[in-house]
Amino acid sequence: MRIVILGSAYPLRGGGIASFNERLAAHFQELGHDVDIYSFSLQYPNFLFPGKSQYSDEPAPVGLNIKTKVNSINPLNWLKVGDELRKANYDLLIVRFWMPFFGPCLGTIQRKVRKNNHTKIVCIADNIIPHEQRPGDEWLIRYFLKSVDACLTMSKSVLSDLKSLNPAIPAVYSPHPLYDNYGLHQNKEEARRLLHLGEKERIILFFGFIRQYKGLDLLLAALADPRVRDLQVKLLLAGEFYGDPEIYLALIRKYKLEDMIYMHTDFIPNQQVGRYFSAVDCVVLPYRSATQSGITQVAYHFDLPMIVSNVGGLPELVADGYVGYVVEPDPLSIADGIVSFYQNNKEGQFRTNILDEKQKYSWDTFGNEILKLAKL
Repeated sequence: MRIVILGSAYPLRGGGIASFNERLAAHFQELGHDVDIYSFSLQYPNFLFPGKSQYSDEPAPVGLNIKTKVNSINPLNWLKVGDELRKANYDLLIVRFWMPFFGPCLGTIQRKVRKNNHTKIVCIADNIIPHEQRPGDEWLIRYFLKSVDACLTMSKSVLSDLKSLNPAIPAVYSPHPLYDNYGLHQNKEEARRLLHLGEKERIILFFGFIRQYKGLDLLLAALADPRVRDLQVKLLLAGEFYGDPEIYLALIRKYKLEDMIYMHTDFIPNQQVGRYFSAVDCVVLPYRSATQSGITQVAYHFDLPMIVSNVGGLPELVADGYVGYVVEPDPLSIADGIVSFYQNNKEGQFRTNILDEKQKYSWDTFGNEILKLAKL
């Protein structure tokens, strides 16, 4: 097949979405398909982007045909790109949707493409209803969905949101596949040496863009629990602040956590991700709300136990008591999970169980679901 993926890719620093699109393209190429990626020349206007930079300074991924063409705020560009894709007559257009802001851009491009009466359009929906809602979101979402032939969601909660807005659209749930493109598992002692961490310390990880819905404030309060202090647990905080960092820095001062936290709050390049997941005992996702999270799939790749909130699709991905703990999104429950993990010496057991559990999250399974939808 001739396939085009419409969404973030290099040189954009799209976090998990850019990495995912590139990995998906590589998967389909391995199967013999001809794949292009149409990425953004402008993804967000600077005033809407909460981080430091939208662009990567890493080397370009090898073997991928990435075209930097789409301007998210220029309607004339949408028409031009839509016409270009229509004339290219791809068999399948795979579009990523994760926030309503992109509804007009992507929806307009897709309407142009559909005029060739050949290209099937399948959406991978990270979110339908966003974590941080704004007036007009529902209209933007509906505009986008009307130009899609089928959808795949990576959590059951997103599938439910989708069906509430468009009950008739063909849609399936297929869990987020493994992020296996961050290198091999490293020796824990060596990874800690490279990150300047204590060799024998108990260290948990919070990883990824720091946004309000991800509940870092809940985790900081859990670290202040006397039981966690007694265990001398430390937090490796790895990721860029998307918002005002003072909110969290004030909590660190309030709870007197300065000596319990390793602050690595710059963007983590792809080639260093494995180092962080190899250096710690477990990763904690204390989210207030969630659909799915790519962080769990990075953790699976590195055989790393998880403590996750009982929200959205996270419990679907983390079997409670088998590969980690599912806890309530409050400081006491999060602290309970951390304490149980260490007091009951669960790291070894959970890592062994992960070796079996992660087999279900293959790119073959995920890719096949997309191709099935394209044939409907």
